[in-house]
Amino acid sequence: MKNRLVPAVLAATSLVAAELPVKRVVLYKHGVGYFERAGEVPSGQTARLEFKPNEMNDVLKSLVLDEQGGGRVTGVRYDSAKPARSSLNVENEVALAKFLDGLRGAKVDVELVSGKVSGAIVSGRVVPSTEQKSQQELLVLLTDAGDLRTLDLASANTVRLTDPLLQLKLREYLQSMAGLRTQEQRAVYIDGESTRSRQIRASYLLPTPIWKSSYRLILGTAPMLEGWAIVDNTTDSDWTGITLSLVSGKPVSFQSRLYDPKYIDRPFAELAEERAVAPELYRAAMGGAMPGAPPAPAPAQMAKSSIMRREMAAEAMTDMAPVQSNIVVDTAGRDLGELFEYAFSTPVTVKKNESAMLPFLQQKVEARKLLIYTDESQANPRTASEITNNTGKTLDGGPITVFDNGAYAGEALVETVKAGDKRLISYGVDLGTRITTKFDSEQRQVREIRANRGVIFAKASTEETKTYTVKNVDPRAKTLIIEHPLRSGYKLIGATPVEKTATDYRFSLDLKPSAEQTFVVKEEYVYDQSYVISSTSPDQINIFLRNASLSPAGKQALEKIQAMKAQIATVDQSLRANQTQSAGLVKDQERLRENIRSLNSVSGQEQQVQRYARDLAARETKIVELRDLAQAEQQKKAALESELNAFLATVTF
Repeated sequence: MKNRLVPAVLAATSLVAAELPVKRVVLYKHGVGYFERAGEVPSGQTARLEFKPNEMNDVLKSLVLDEQGGGRVTGVRYDSAKPARSSLNVENEVALAKFLDGLRGAKVDVELVSGKVSGAIVSGRVVPSTEQKSQQELLVLLTDAGDLRTLDLASANTVRLTDPLLQLKLREYLQSMAGLRTQEQRAVYIDGESTRSRQIRASYLLPTPIWKSSYRLILGTAPMLEGWAIVDNTTDSDWTGITLSLVSGKPVSFQSRLYDPKYIDRPFAELAEERAVAPELYRAAMGGAMPGAPPAPAPAQMAKSSIMRREMAAEAMTDMAPVQSNIVVDTAGRDLGELFEYAFSTPVTVKKNESAMLPFLQQKVEARKLLIYTDESQANPRTASEITNNTGKTLDGGPITVFDNGAYAGEALVETVKAGDKRLISYGVDLGTRITTKFDSEQRQVREIRANRGVIFAKASTEETKTYTVKNVDPRAKTLIIEHPLRSGYKLIGATPVEKTATDYRFSLDLKPSAEQTFVVKEEYVYDQSYVISSTSPDQINIFLRNASLSPAGKQALEKIQAMKAQIATVDQSLRANQTQSAGLVKDQERLRENIRSLNSVSGQEQQVQRYARDLAARETKIVELRDLAQAEQQKKAALESELNAFLATVTF
């Protein structure tokens, strides 16, 4: 006989609980869902909700309770995040002998076939049994008579703990385990003080998969848009006949650690007088009085959200395309500020661990077929449609399957579209249209010239041209939308876009059947340049003077500046010529002095030496004249430059 201790669920009165069924679910696009449970709780019972551990943070953050029937909610209890701990060795499939071994010293009464044995537990162990090819459970007791006795628990009918306190401890532990059915469930108890049955409604948020939307666009004489919502029930409860709403939008949501116990590190502090006084050694005095020691310093110290009733909105469908689904859409749309709600008017059932696809939209829309050209690396544009959301509802983002004239045409993706807005979607490649591009750039022009305090500011521009050559090989007319990149600092010249996005201009072009045509987009880039007039060359000033955008006042000022610069240039040229002539004379003097030194050592050359001496003196006189002239010209140049700088400081045009 094998004995196992299996933890039992002890039904205490305080744990009798009524479960509340799911009545309402609102699914969002940001990872949470709003749930409402409601039901009748009999007198003397408490309401019970069960959640997964990873759901408890959101439940504790958002739980809202409403009790009707004359009572009120007195409190909420829930299973701890940490599993119950006990010194008792209560594990799954634990042997009785091993369990009793954890109670060494405890007194037990053992009912054997041969009679009753009482005593204190010395040990319990499980040993192999060779004969029976199984395990044998043995218990060693110190009997009341003082004997050590080994008992085979296979022959025991009952084992009873004689200590009431130990019995209570085991019972309380098993009761706490009864509230924790599995490691994947946590119970929340809603306590009340009513002595009669009452209605309780509990609402809360849970982390849930987002609901997904997919569409079918049926093109034809009366374009139709059909929307399906995909919802997943990953909870542990069936959604039976619930009120379901789907909300498009992204409210702010976050997680807070409310379920796991939090502990804060605290500093250790103690009073100064609680410290033991250590002995202190004193050095020998070296003379003079010992100053008093200062005292030792003391140590430092530390929604409930309510959803309105939905409006009934069912729209009769006419001019059905051949591929349109035969479905009945029973939803009402409601604007919630930045959010939009689709509320199903009929009850919805989704079993746990199941998913469902529910129709939430079927309405006529404005849809215009066209082509879109965006990617220059591709020779062909995309087949596309321009959809205007005239449904009065927000269209949640998702994939769109397109049917054209009863046949599958392709697939597209669309972002969320608010009521009254429109979107372009592309779902194929038009092989009957080919597009090439050519880029060209023209020389820059000076468009504006102005000056202020000696600085000329010129506004220049560069004109760039992009030519689109489009060939339509099909014998039917088409509408082409060209998306041209929008570049910072560039301005369109001539062409007018039909609309503009954050990154592109959109131009509309009507293509004729079996024809080739071009479309030119011109852009101008305007930029500023600055020139310090004092260091600007006369040639550059001439360029400014020839520019038609220069004002008369500016022309007059620049002509005066050019004349003054010409005077300075003339004086400067004369100075350079003077310096060149002076340098030549100095070089001649060196040559004459060298000749004189050579002839002085030769007899009979006195006359030649005297002639060289006269030439040397004449050149010295000329050098002095040139030096005086250079000094005068230098002063003249400085005066002219000072006059120019003074004028430049006042020039403004």
